[in-house]
Amino acid sequence: MKLTTDQLDALKELVNIGVGQAAAMLNEMIEFRIQLHIPVIKFLSPQLLQQELVERLGAQQISAVELDFSGSFKGTAELFFPTESAATLVAILTGEEVGSAELDSLKIGTLTEVGNIVINGVMGSISNVLEQALRYEVPNYVEDKIDHLVFLKNLDESTTILLAQARFEVEELQIQGDIVLFFNVGSFNALLSAIEAVG
Repeated sequence: MKLTTDQLDALKELVNIGVGQAAAMLNEMIEFRIQLHIPVIKFLSPQLLQQELVERLGAQQISAVELDFSGSFKGTAELFFPTESAATLVAILTGEEVGSAELDSLKIGTLTEVGNIVINGVMGSISNVLEQALRYEVPNYVEDKIDHLVFLKNLDESTTILLAQARFEVEELQIQGDIVLFFNVGSFNALLSAIEAVG
């Protein structure tokens, strides 16, 4: 699927608005300046998607919060953290020391909440700007290597995925994370139509 320059620019702007809003909410929680990087927008097969994520996030175990959405568009939003970044972020938010047993028990709940805030900030902005209603499932926390993540295994090889990927970093804390949106291509035309309607 080919997009025009205008369509790509509109998609990037839309994701930027959402990521900016999510970063502002996260910034209030950790009181450090968050740097945003321009999102990557591209179409990929599941196999190429996996390669792309491994190159970007590494082959080591990562922490991820995933949230399925449906309505005018259907897909999955993911927030990925390298394991060290996840531990540092939880320590900052809970006041516990990295490596403590208490931190480990708080990690899943804390990262799920962060993921919920960030993903809802992104998707909420997109649905508001485009004036489209979306429904969200309960966020799910997983820890695994990229190539073992269930959502990747469940993708049909014939499926084309729109990858909208933005990175945020907190330089002082050496925290980084990736926000990745997967839109089912069947609903992607509806997304483009909505963008053009407000454009």
